Amino acid sequence: MGLRTTLMAILLVGSSLTVLAQSAPVTPTPPANETTPVTNSALNAPLFYQLLLGELNVQAGEPGTGYSLILDAARKHRDALLYRRAVDVALQARSGEAALSAARAWAQDLPQSPEAHRFVLQILLALNRAREAGPVLRAILDRSNPTERTDTINAIPQTFARVTNKAQALAVVRDALSGVLKQRDHASAAWTTLGRMELALDQLPASLASARQGHQADPASPFPALLALELLERGQSDAETLVRRHLQVSPKTPSGMPSVALTYARILLDLQRYADAQTQLDAITASQPTLAEPWLLLATLQVQDNALPAATTSLQNYMALARQTGDERSARGLTQAYLQMAQIAEKQNDFVAANAWLDRIENADDIMAAQMRRASLLARQGQVAQARALLRDHPERRPEDARLKLVAEAQLLRELKAWQQAYEVYNEAIQRFPQDTELLYDQAMMAEKAGQPEAMERLLRQLIAAKPDHQHAYNALGYSLADRNERLPEAKQLIEQALKLAPNDAYIQDSLGWVEFRLGNLPRALEILQTAYAKRPDAEIAAHLGEVLWSMGRREEALKIWREGLLLSNDNETLQATLKRFQVSP
Repeated sequence: MGLRTTLMAILLVGSSLTVLAQSAPVTPTPPANETTPVTNSALNAPLFYQLLLGELNVQAGEPGTGYSLILDAARKHRDALLYRRAVDVALQARSGEAALSAARAWAQDLPQSPEAHRFVLQILLALNRAREAGPVLRAILDRSNPTERTDTINAIPQTFARVTNKAQALAVVRDALSGVLKQRDHASAAWTTLGRMELALDQLPASLASARQGHQADPASPFPALLALELLERGQSDAETLVRRHLQVSPKTPSGMPSVALTYARILLDLQRYADAQTQLDAITASQPTLAEPWLLLATLQVQDNALPAATTSLQNYMALARQTGDERSARGLTQAYLQMAQIAEKQNDFVAANAWLDRIENADDIMAAQMRRASLLARQGQVAQARALLRDHPERRPEDARLKLVAEAQLLRELKAWQQAYEVYNEAIQRFPQDTELLYDQAMMAEKAGQPEAMERLLRQLIAAKPDHQHAYNALGYSLADRNERLPEAKQLIEQALKLAPNDAYIQDSLGWVEFRLGNLPRALEILQTAYAKRPDAEIAAHLGEVLWSMGRREEALKIWREGLLLSNDNETLQATLKRFQVSP
């Protein structure tokens, strides 16, 4: 072998030699007057030659031979890093069975190594052999440091996420956790893990039962409560009791309360339960005023309620805290704060201050939001043409900016109730982006607002043909027919199809209740609308539910529901039209 070839071979063997060097103990450099102890690595001439041949074979396109040589060296020296190299070689060669064999040999030779068992587990799952994973998972848990075991348990659902047979995965994990479920320190996390895997199978009642078991094991643990919040989002209203119980007993410390309480507040916002969300945010900001995000969320609610001085204070608190953090999340939060401060100034007709807040926005990704607010300011001052020009003249820095500009212009016109002009802008957008089904849906909605029901139906049927699983298209068409009291059997069929695609959608349930009312099925309509309103309190659902109650002679109940609807949104068009039609002021 020539000198050049020998040098190249020595370079190629680096992967295996490096792992041996990593496994040798490191001796600190002693003072100059002391003798340096010599620590030899495990590398000797035969091992060097064996690893050299192994790596040369890998580089030469013979990974099988290289794998065998490296695995043999790992077995002789019981070296974890050489086992890891053998696994890597097998995986690079796309030989799952060989990788599994090396990982199992590693776990057998070094049974106290959690890493070896983790490799066996990961390879088994990649090979879709979840049935064999139970003993390995138990070995990992048994060998985990008690302080790290909870994190290991919490990671199980993600580890098993790609397994095809999720029911089998759940059974394997349940068996592997049977002992952990009895351990006081880890039972809560173990029950939560089972609940998350049940949730992945859409077994919502079983998942809630597991969350309750976890909460019972440790009421202060956040894990069951966080699972309960996911279930609440999925329509399991009974899960909220568990969340509330947890918040009553959870430690009021920086690491204890916010993870659940703040998530709970966000979900209440998503569910449009604004009063409940504000109660949670008031509690968090009172007990932990140095947390930034709750102040921003609270300000959003206060702006919505037109409590402008309180919103200004909340935003000032947020901005002071966010500037101290200086991370990317805080930077984006500051943009939202500047936009809200501009909105407050706009509500106070202080357009100079509003523009000054918008001028603070520096993030290129948020410039479009600032331009939209500036356009709104111009429109509020009667300068609609200039507002539209501001949006149209905005430079297109990214491919998606062209679409954003058109959508922003259409949204501006919608706010001004210029329905026909908004319809025309959406039409222009569709000409430029013909495959964008969401633009088609928005144009259909504008067609209805512009008094063009035939155009709306044509566009929605075009959308359904292009995207048969677009539940909102079925629902919008069915609701439109029901609201106009036309072709009611067809309207019901369309809404039922939408409900098949999204069975937990309260707004689609509202549509079904409305068409049942139009068909004269008042008891059935009442049942459906009450379910929808309980799931998602909303002004429009309140308008429909109140009308059904009014028609059934239950007028006090109707007035109560309408009052609630006004508290949720006093400018909702459907609710206002209903009250005007019945000439009532609840």
